Amino acid sequence: MTDSPSTTSSILITDIGLLSTQTERGDIEDAAFVIEGGRIAWIGAQSSAPSADIRWSASGRCVIPGFVDSHAHLVFAGERSAEFAARMAGQSYSAGGIASTVSATRAASDEELQRTVAALVAELLASGVTTFEIKSGYGLTVHDEQRSLSIASDFTPETTFLGAHVVPAEFRDDPGGYVDLVTGDMLDSCRVHARWVDVFCDRGAFDGDQARAILSAGIEAGLLPRVHANQLQHGPGVQLAVEMDAASADHCTYLDDADIDALANSQTVATVLPGAEFSTRSPYPDARRMLDAGVTMAIATDCNPGSSFTTSMPWCISMAVREMHMTPAEAVTAATLGGARALRRDDVGRITQGARADFIVLDAPSPIYLAYRPGVNVIAEVWRNGELVEANSSSDKEASADG
Repeated sequence: MTDSPSTTSSILITDIGLLSTQTERGDIEDAAFVIEGGRIAWIGAQSSAPSADIRWSASGRCVIPGFVDSHAHLVFAGERSAEFAARMAGQSYSAGGIASTVSATRAASDEELQRTVAALVAELLASGVTTFEIKSGYGLTVHDEQRSLSIASDFTPETTFLGAHVVPAEFRDDPGGYVDLVTGDMLDSCRVHARWVDVFCDRGAFDGDQARAILSAGIEAGLLPRVHANQLQHGPGVQLAVEMDAASADHCTYLDDADIDALANSQTVATVLPGAEFSTRSPYPDARRMLDAGVTMAIATDCNPGSSFTTSMPWCISMAVREMHMTPAEAVTAATLGGARALRRDDVGRITQGARADFIVLDAPSPIYLAYRPGVNVIAEVWRNGELVEANSSSDKEASADG
């Protein structure tokens, strides 16, 4: 087992072959940095490195910021592998499959839901994700949405109220009544456990007027907006996200020139979710078109049991490169700095003085290997808050005193 250095000591990370900072400093060769109190205290060339209590060697490997997953649905019960198999056999995707997860989630105990979240969070960490968001959205009652967010808040401060995922079966004939519930009693019960409010503004879910009402109520309650937008068809979701100053518009599959122009001239991040297109045999968003227009982009896993059951950010990066025409460098930026911007965070997603000491040591000479070796685990070490939290067997070693 790896002997992890103490977070109460200063730690010099040295022998970094290539350091990808995701800042204006760019990549630094033969680099080093110092961690103090879980933060980056110094960064620069190894030849200029100060002393520290502990020296930890990266053994000439590449170091990048920890991944930031800004879109994940981890609180659920049940599984939908048969639905996946049906899609692979030619059945088209719709939002209707969410209902089966809602039924299973409502029937599950708190302990069952907690175990599922804990297992998926462990997978995220193992894949290099050091900051992550968790949504509700599979309860769709006041009680079940509230307990979903309460459970999520035990794992991350980035919790999102998604009572407006779909209209549940019991409100099928009264969608307006469900919007009233979401913006009333449900929001009142959930707001204490949430930082964000989200809505699925698309075919089979909520229209533009309903989505605006839900986001407005969330904002009035002190929550920050984000939007599931333009996944299944072109619609008002992206324009609404920009209008409401949402932190992100997620999916962004069907966009016109006006949508792209609106995103490029806003603070709203376009978050793409490669796992969703892979798992639904749907068209991939044109990330190249968005990037060329100046849109800020993020990549997220969209981990959920129905349309993107993955926790692997490296795999999502490789898919974004292959299917969305991002360069490897653009995809890594989207999975780190872009994810941080989608959560409106400046303390993660980059390696710079004052930032949280969240980083990944790759068993590779450069970040290109994340896409160059798809499906291969090139994660050697994962550090979070200045503490080594994951290490593969080839990376096991002991820290040494500096000097």
